[in-house]
Amino acid sequence: MAKIIIIGGGIGGLCTGIALQQRGHDISIYESTSTFQSTGAGLGIGSNAVKALDKLNLKDSVMKHSKVLNKMIVLSEKGTPLTETDSLLVSERFGTDNVTIHRADLHHVLRHALRLESIVLNKKCVDFMQDQDGVTISFQDGGAVRADAVIAADGVNSLFRRKLVPNSSPRYAGYTCWRGIVSNHNIEIDQAVATETWGSSGRFGIVPLADGKVYWFACIKAKARDPQAALYGIKDLSTIFKNYHSPIQQIIEATSEEALIHNDILDIKPIQQFAFGRIVLLGDAAHATTPNLGQGAGQAMEDAYILAKCLESSEAIETAFKAFERKRVRRTNKIIKMSKQVGQIAQLQNKWLIPLRNAVMKLVPPSVSMKRFEFLYDVNWD
Repeated sequence: MAKIIIIGGGIGGLCTGIALQQRGHDISIYESTSTFQSTGAGLGIGSNAVKALDKLNLKDSVMKHSKVLNKMIVLSEKGTPLTETDSLLVSERFGTDNVTIHRADLHHVLRHALRLESIVLNKKCVDFMQDQDGVTISFQDGGAVRADAVIAADGVNSLFRRKLVPNSSPRYAGYTCWRGIVSNHNIEIDQAVATETWGSSGRFGIVPLADGKVYWFACIKAKARDPQAALYGIKDLSTIFKNYHSPIQQIIEATSEEALIHNDILDIKPIQQFAFGRIVLLGDAAHATTPNLGQGAGQAMEDAYILAKCLESSEAIETAFKAFERKRVRRTNKIIKMSKQVGQIAQLQNKWLIPLRNAVMKLVPPSVSMKRFEFLYDVNWD
C-alpha cells in the first residue's frame, strides 16, 4: 500500500484517515495545532452525511451523541412560521435521519476510531514540493516528510489550494456570526425541531442537541473583519435581537460570555480542479461553503468515503485522485452556489423586501421546497 499523508486534523482529515486505515493504507495525519481543542459549537449532520458515516462504520458511535431532528422551521421575527421541512419524510425516503451533534463529541468519536500513532500534532505545513515519484512536505519547525501522495484537508485557508489554484482565496459572505451552547437551562423548546428566525436585524437559529443542550447562532450583516462587531458580547446581541420572539432573548442571556464564539462567514468560489498529480484537495480546502444548507461537514464526510473507494478501485494514485475529482466537483459546486443564494435571501434586512419575501415563502408548498433540496440527500456512492 502507498504511504499517504493527510494535512489537517479536522472532520474531513479524520474521516479520510479512518476510511483509508480501514482499507489497510499507511496513513499519517499532520495537524497544525498542539491540542485537539474543537472549535465551533454544534453542527447539523444531514441524512446524506449520516449515510456516509454508516459506510465508514461510524454511524452507531456518532448517533450515541446525536439528536434526531423531526422538523426544521423558518420563522419571522414575530414567530410566524414561513416554511417547514419535514425531516421524517427525508428519513423515510433515504433511510437515514437528519441529526445534530456537539462538534467536540464528533471529534472525540473520530479521533478514537484512528490508531493513536497515526495523528501527529503541532506540525504546521508551510510548503510542499511534488515530483513524479511523490510529495515532500516541509513544516514550520524545520522538519520534513515524504509520501507517495498527499490529501490536503487543511481547511478554507488551505495552503495547497492557494498555491495550486491561484486566485482562490476565501470570500466573505457579507455577514458575521456568533455561536453558543446553553446547558442546564429552563428554556422550553421542542427538542425535535430546529428553527431559524429571519428578520430585519439578522438571523437567529435554535438547534437542540443531545442531553438537553441548545446550540444557537446569530448572523448579522457587517463589514469583513469589522472591529466593532468583533467586540460584541451577550449584551450587544441581546439588544440587536430584542424585538424577536421568545425564547431568543432567554437563550442569549443564558449563554456565558466565555462560551461565545465569533467568526465571519466565508466560502470559496467554486473551483473546477481538486486533483493535481499526487495531491488532492478535500473538504473545505476544495469546496468550502457557507453553512446555510448544513452541508459543510457532511460534504467532507462524503469526500472521505468516495476518495477511499476511488483509491480502492485504481492502482495508480493519480488516476484515483482524478476519479474522485470527477465524482465530486459538480455536486460540491452546486452546493456552494445554492448555499450562497439561501444566505442572501435569509440575510435580507431591507424592511420593504422582507414582507414580500415572507409572503412568497408562505405560498410555496413544502413539497416544492423538498423537491428543490432533494439532491442533497440523493448521493451516488459508487
